[in-house]
Amino acid sequence: MQNKDMNLEELALAHSLTLEELDNIKEILGREPNYVEIGIFSAMWSEHCSYKSSKKYLNGFPTKAPWVIQGPGENAGVIDIGDGYAAVFKMESHNHPSFIEPYQGAATGVGGILRDVFTMGARPIANMNSIRFAGIEGDSEIAQKHRFLLRGVVSGIGGYGNCMGVPTIGGETTFEECYAGNNLVNAFTLGLAKADEIFLGLAEGVGNPVMYVGSKTGRDGLGGAVMSSASFTEDNESKRPTVQVGDPFTEKLLLEACLELFKADLIIGIQDMGAAGLTSSSFEMAGRSESGMIMHLDKVPAREEGMTPYDFMLSESQERMLICAKKGSEQAIIDIFEKWELDVAVIGEVTNTGNMELFWHGEKCAEVPVQPVSEQAPILDRPVAKPAYLDGLDEIKLDREISNQAAFDDLFSDMEVVDKSWVYSQYDSMVQTNTIKGPGSLDGSSIRIKETDKALAMSADCNTRLCYIDPELGAAAAVMESGRNVAMSGATPKAITDCLNFGNPENPEVMWQFAASCEGIKTACKELDTPVIGGNVSLYNETNGVGVFPTPSIAMVGVNDDANKVLPSCVQNEGNVLYILGDTKSEFGGSLYMKKMYSVVAGSHPEVNYTNELKLWDTVIEANKSSLLEAAKDVNVGGIAIALAKMAVVGKLGVEASISLDDSKDIFSESLSRAIVEVKPENCAAFEKLADSKNIDCSRLGLVQGDKISINDIYKELDAASDTYFNKFKRVIEQDL
Repeated sequence: MQNKDMNLEELALAHSLTLEELDNIKEILGREPNYVEIGIFSAMWSEHCSYKSSKKYLNGFPTKAPWVIQGPGENAGVIDIGDGYAAVFKMESHNHPSFIEPYQGAATGVGGILRDVFTMGARPIANMNSIRFAGIEGDSEIAQKHRFLLRGVVSGIGGYGNCMGVPTIGGETTFEECYAGNNLVNAFTLGLAKADEIFLGLAEGVGNPVMYVGSKTGRDGLGGAVMSSASFTEDNESKRPTVQVGDPFTEKLLLEACLELFKADLIIGIQDMGAAGLTSSSFEMAGRSESGMIMHLDKVPAREEGMTPYDFMLSESQERMLICAKKGSEQAIIDIFEKWELDVAVIGEVTNTGNMELFWHGEKCAEVPVQPVSEQAPILDRPVAKPAYLDGLDEIKLDREISNQAAFDDLFSDMEVVDKSWVYSQYDSMVQTNTIKGPGSLDGSSIRIKETDKALAMSADCNTRLCYIDPELGAAAAVMESGRNVAMSGATPKAITDCLNFGNPENPEVMWQFAASCEGIKTACKELDTPVIGGNVSLYNETNGVGVFPTPSIAMVGVNDDANKVLPSCVQNEGNVLYILGDTKSEFGGSLYMKKMYSVVAGSHPEVNYTNELKLWDTVIEANKSSLLEAAKDVNVGGIAIALAKMAVVGKLGVEASISLDDSKDIFSESLSRAIVEVKPENCAAFEKLADSKNIDCSRLGLVQGDKISINDIYKELDAASDTYFNKFKRVIEQDL
């Protein structure tokens, strides 16, 4: 994007600015922008940084509750978890970079979300991820491509997280053909902090120094925010220079240095240099504080020769922070970061001008008003139109004669169902020694808070097929499922962070999907009393005109008051009784059964009933507190049959179950708000009494016993089922190595 041979209009268009936006910039400045200023506006007004297409629909999210300390608008959200402690968490996407360069794209996604959390003053204690690809079975070009992408992404996530010493304790890996041109990589981090020691991204106090800390700045990542705000074409190879390169060992040093810094009373605020690097961090800090700033870009530590002011402002080099320090504390801060062998420099100061003034070897190279750039980016009211594909989508009839045994064999061997130990075994899930319920244990993950007697449970979920057939109800169902998984661990769901992945917002049908999904999240979070405390929007997930399914990934966090009462999700002991909680109906819209047996994603969305969902949570949580349960697992993809079979193979015990249904295939129905629980025989009467008091449907399914899986007319030897469940994924992913 050089300006040598371009006029101003061509330069703006090359930076993905519209001519209307260029006119707006001229009005803000009272003159024509120079090259550096064009770069600043293009980054800050990109979709990735400004949310200009989505902000309109995000404003109504419920964000407050007595336990919410910090909601959206900061690096991460914060909730009070009691005993003077707070959980700090956030979820973000690194989709485009991971498609272009899977290892570094995924690795720097993990690095970025870790910085968002420890910037707030929290030590990261758990990671999760949600990754989505096209089908990886077979010899097609797409399958081969996505096996390569999956291997690279998993390696990148593990490589960075493991080096940081933060356990990856859960997540999801799913497959749909809509991700053929855009795999999705959403990363989540949770940290622990003292509730009264949270740090914010502020830059205030005239004369207070602005300091740069971390790695040196290079040219990697230039234009990354703009690249992530556009659709892909077949010319993706040329975009590789916009993918950042991460160094987890430097980030580990940066983490420890920052945590040491926070113990001293030296700073006003601190901000991660994420998308748009020095530009976003400086403008956001000054914007929140309604202040101005002077920065001397020639004082920024550089690792390459010949770098320009434009390069310094737009670089997305990793492992860097911007600090607003208290005047007089400069040397103390320098001493801390030099002790950890990190670069540190005073590069500017806070002013009261309201402008960002940039200097290069003593000469002013840019001057831009802060507020219009950081707080007043254009808010677009894009056209919306109900997608044409929804017409007639609910007219599919499940009228073929398919035996339940054949259907079970097909569904249980599906890549979405089988165990992903090939993936999660590459992640260190036990480092820090707090993990109680880690990857592979089904449903939500849990970690012990050693400083208290409590545990935190978390889960990342989204059934994209449900979101495709009904974006509003599908998004609501994602909130419900993530909360359900947390509740199945015995924890009370408290709050969510989201990562909203959609196609091209210039397509009215995509904006309709987005608007509907936001409404679903708003309603669900309000009804379930789980506010949204932060999140991320990723648009333009489209290649050659083909967009992804609506994918509003939801990460729920909950609190369990007793770390010794974290419920497992697999069967525990021979002779125990199995129950199904919740009502099973013939609901197959968006189901795995319909996808596998009829090769379509269609149908009517299962009923969404928040009262029934809360009944389920309440019943399991209270029964667990009363020590009435041995295990609990929610019923989702594949219905009761698949849920029971998973519980059996992971628990290494057989199950014998029988359930009366209106239609025999309803054993694969994906009705919401259901769970299977395991109870000792001596506790059955007390449990049934509790369920009756909660007015929730409760039926005995059968027993944990033997070495077979027997569910109505479905039969499978446990050893054979286990071989499929635990080994198929590895056989597929390694077939071309």
